[in-house]
Amino acid sequence: MSTPLRIASVNVNGVRAAFRKGMGDWLQARDVDILALQEVRAATSDLEELLGPEWNILHDAATAKGRAGVALASRGSAEIHRVDLGDEKFDSAGRWLEADYRVGDAIVTVVSTYVHSGNVEDPQKMIEKYKFLDAMTKRLPELSAHTPLAVIVGDLNVAHRELDLKNWRGNRKNAGFLLKERAYFDKFFGPAGKNVACVDGKTRRGLGWVDVGRNWAGEVDGPYTWWSQRGQAFDTDTGWRLDYQVASPELAASVTDYVVDRASAWDTRWSDHSPVVVDYAL
Repeated sequence: MSTPLRIASVNVNGVRAAFRKGMGDWLQARDVDILALQEVRAATSDLEELLGPEWNILHDAATAKGRAGVALASRGSAEIHRVDLGDEKFDSAGRWLEADYRVGDAIVTVVSTYVHSGNVEDPQKMIEKYKFLDAMTKRLPELSAHTPLAVIVGDLNVAHRELDLKNWRGNRKNAGFLLKERAYFDKFFGPAGKNVACVDGKTRRGLGWVDVGRNWAGEVDGPYTWWSQRGQAFDTDTGWRLDYQVASPELAASVTDYVVDRASAWDTRWSDHSPVVVDYAL
């Protein structure tokens, strides 16, 4: 008999503001087992107060106060958690949080991550983004070796394919849709150990991870998870798919449902991102 596991991930764009706007009502109705948050921008005590005593909370704040911050909240406590990504000189604080959870007889590793947004007009910001993606590239095979059941969830700040961005033609020179960024994802999702022709023209060895959202939705536009606050982007569904659940093949094979909880209207949103909710059966 399988054990159900519901994992929800969302960039809250400030958790205190999100709760003021209605996040608590969404969470209460969603029956989530593990909740991953990005851009928490608050203290651990704030999370504890907002979520309540029924949640076990892990939180890694950013080095710079009031920025970034990732968290994992669960009904049961984690077996162990880790916050380091890359070498000790690399500051991943507030952007990478791993935890191992016991689900039935299995151990599942869940990572809440928030990749840098980058900015083509600020080369240093792109350097930091590529450093982070390089560190992820190194860490993914280590996670595969650690457990066959793992998932990286969060705001990865890259639209992998043209299907993942409504206005892809107008964003080909913008951060989030650059060929170099997208090529990392070609490698992540390419068949393990096989040569993959990446979008930047280079060939790399695939890592074998699964894009749960694309795998479930198929070859369709979106479903988008983020919309600009400017103009009518949300109303016209002119969005980006920036929020992912990236699963190991064995965990991906257990997916029974995938949903983007898009708000019913612009003025009912409590974040500029929508939650990505996936049901697994272990």
